[in-house]
Amino acid sequence: MTRPAAGPATGVRGDSADPDARTTSNRSTRMATIASARPTGSRRATFARKGWSTPVLGAVGVLAIIAIWELSSRLGLVDPSYLPPFSTVIVEVVDLLVGQRSGEFWAALGMTMYGWSVGLVISLALGIVIGVLIGSNRWVREYTNSTIEFLRPIPSVGLIPIAIVIFGVRPAATIAVVVWACFWVILIHVIAGVADVDPVADATARSYGLKSFRRAGHVVWPTVLPYLMTGLRLCGTIALVVAITIEIVVQAPGIGAMIATYQSAANVTVVYALALLTGVLGLAINLLMRLLENSVLAWHPSVRAEVEK
Repeated sequence: MTRPAAGPATGVRGDSADPDARTTSNRSTRMATIASARPTGSRRATFARKGWSTPVLGAVGVLAIIAIWELSSRLGLVDPSYLPPFSTVIVEVVDLLVGQRSGEFWAALGMTMYGWSVGLVISLALGIVIGVLIGSNRWVREYTNSTIEFLRPIPSVGLIPIAIVIFGVRPAATIAVVVWACFWVILIHVIAGVADVDPVADATARSYGLKSFRRAGHVVWPTVLPYLMTGLRLCGTIALVVAITIEIVVQAPGIGAMIATYQSAANVTVVYALALLTGVLGLAINLLMRLLENSVLAWHPSVRAEVEK
C-alpha cells in the first residue's frame, strides 16, 4: 500500500508548532514595547556618556548658585552687609586682578604659592624616600605602623603655634606646616604602592639577575607611581588649604593675611572677592594635578580606558 507523499507541516503537527511560534512572537512584542517605553532613560544614559555632559552640568550648577546668591542679596532675604550681591563682588575681583589692588594681590599670591610649592616638594621627596624604605620590608611596615597611625591624625592646624615659636611669622612656618600635612598622605600612598608590588614579577626580575636599582626602576616604580600620583593630587589642594589657614591665623605673608586684613577693616566685599579667587585657584591646581597625573600615567590601563571613553 502506497503512502501519500510528505507535504508541508500541516494538520496536527503544524498546529502543535504554532504555540511556540506564538510565544516567541509575543515575547518579541513585549520586549519591543518595554524598549519603546523607556526612551527617557536611554536619552539620559546617552547624555551621561557624552564627554561634554560633565562641564555642562557643572556650569549649570554654578550659574544656579550665582543666581540664588544675587537674588538673595538683592531681594533682602540676606543682609547685603553680610552677603553683598555677586555683581558687586565680581567688580572687586576684577579690581584685585587688574585694578588698584592688583599689586597687593599678586604679591600675596606669590607668597602663598611659594609656601605651597616648597612645602609640597619637600613632603614629596621625604614621602617617597621614607615610604620606599618602610614599604620594602614587611617587618619594618609592621613595627612602624602604630607610630605612623599615632602621628598621622595630629591636625596640622594644631602645630601652628609650634611652627611660629620655631620659625617666627615667616614663610618658613607656612612651609613647615604644609610639609607636615602633606608628608603623611604621600607616605601612606607610597607604602601601599611598594607593598602592592607583584611578588611574581619581583622574583622574575631577580631570576634574570636584575640588581636592586634596576628592580626598583622596572618593577617597584611602575607599581608605586599610580599610588604616588593619587597622593600628590590630593596634596595639591591640602597644601593650599593649610597655607591659607596659617596665613589667616598668624598673619603670615600671603592671601590668607590679606583676607584677615580686609576682614578686620570690615571690607566684606573684598573678603568675598578674595574667597572666590582662592576657590578658583584651588580648582586650577586640581585640574593641573589631574592633567599631570594623566600625562605621567598615560601608559596605565585605567588612564587609557578613561581616554578611550
